[in-house]
Amino acid sequence: MAEYPAVIDVAEVDTPAGVGTSPTAGEIPYDVDHIRADFPIFERMVGDRPLVYLDSANTSQKPRSVVETIEDHYLHHNANVARAMHMLGAEATEAFEGARAKVARFVGAQRSEEIVFTKNASEALNLLAYTATRELGPGDEIVISVMEHHSNIVPWQLAAERTGATLRWFDVTSDGRLDVERAAEDGLINERTKIVSIAYVSNVLGTVNPVDAIAAQAHAYGATVIVDASQAVPQLPVDVAALGVDYLAFTGHKMLGPTGIGVLWGRYELLENLPPFLGGGEMIETVKMTGSTFAPPPHRFEAGTPPIVQAVGLGAAVDYLSELGMSAVARHEQEITGYALDVLQQIPGLAVLGPRELVSRGGAVSFTLATPAGEQIHPHDVGQLLDSRGVAVRGGHHCAKPLHDAFGIQSSTRASFYLYTTTTEIDALAEALTYTVDFFGRRR
Repeated sequence: MAEYPAVIDVAEVDTPAGVGTSPTAGEIPYDVDHIRADFPIFERMVGDRPLVYLDSANTSQKPRSVVETIEDHYLHHNANVARAMHMLGAEATEAFEGARAKVARFVGAQRSEEIVFTKNASEALNLLAYTATRELGPGDEIVISVMEHHSNIVPWQLAAERTGATLRWFDVTSDGRLDVERAAEDGLINERTKIVSIAYVSNVLGTVNPVDAIAAQAHAYGATVIVDASQAVPQLPVDVAALGVDYLAFTGHKMLGPTGIGVLWGRYELLENLPPFLGGGEMIETVKMTGSTFAPPPHRFEAGTPPIVQAVGLGAAVDYLSELGMSAVARHEQEITGYALDVLQQIPGLAVLGPRELVSRGGAVSFTLATPAGEQIHPHDVGQLLDSRGVAVRGGHHCAKPLHDAFGIQSSTRASFYLYTTTTEIDALAEALTYTVDFFGRRR
């Protein structure tokens, strides 16, 4: 019976023609209309209007190649991984571990064993909040920021309660940047700091945070640095070695992949020293009634049947992004965001939250909207009226309530862009917002 590896070496993975080991290598000319043809959902109409999807920070749309890869796996290669000693089992394992190696290459990992598959970024961050805090106690400090998604706040609150450590945080400036000057004055990162966990890109403000500089400062005090890169990996070329961080989490469904798959990257020597997060099959070396020993990373953290086809779909998404080239994706994101900022700020009553220029800024623009009389229009009303005109945005606090509290508002409307967004869609958003202001202005 044929044997197959539990982990595939990064260098052995087949990638699309012309795609190198760097996320920016092998780029093809960027043609947004050609790209949109790969996404059948953009053929949809909302009434008599074309769908304008501006909620990609929530979840991205999926190209046909990702959907077809998932379909092919279920129809022709479906089996459990590692356990089934037959042809289908070997094929499923090769596809699953091949996806792991693709992801490793995509973010610049040194080896595929540094990639742990989870069900989402939230699970990846919770894994660290439970396993990387086992030696914390009273007097130790965990540092996050007001800018974080709830997934990078609540796990650390729970960890602080469990260990007796103190939770501290970066504040934000009025223009939506981390207040690093105040943090330095207050000695936010110091000899008591054991963990720093920071978002790379804000899901509300689009702010790109200086995680490399923060990592260098934290490491000077011997702290562990964790990055929530859920909004960064889809938009930017990410090289974990260049960032100089210890762990990095992201999710598949925001980067053209399926839901139900997340990624935790960690330096192998650190993963090797973490205890298991969940117990069950495949994360063990041996089990006796008197005790168990555990598998090395990454399988130590992947108890039970993993998200097999979701990982395979994520591998297909990585192929697609690699063909485009992440530097090209980032350039398009910058161009479309710059166009949106220019257009939106011409709408009376619209106030952009966060950076209003393109310096260190990603493709999410959140804003409030008011009538000519100065009455605020609730984001849910904005979203509903925009939806009636075919424009999909998000309204609420975007799982970042403390950030909205810092700005003194309850909620906001968010338009978020991606590699398939066009200027025509931004114009449709602006037209729908102008209509909304006029509609509520007349009603009141």
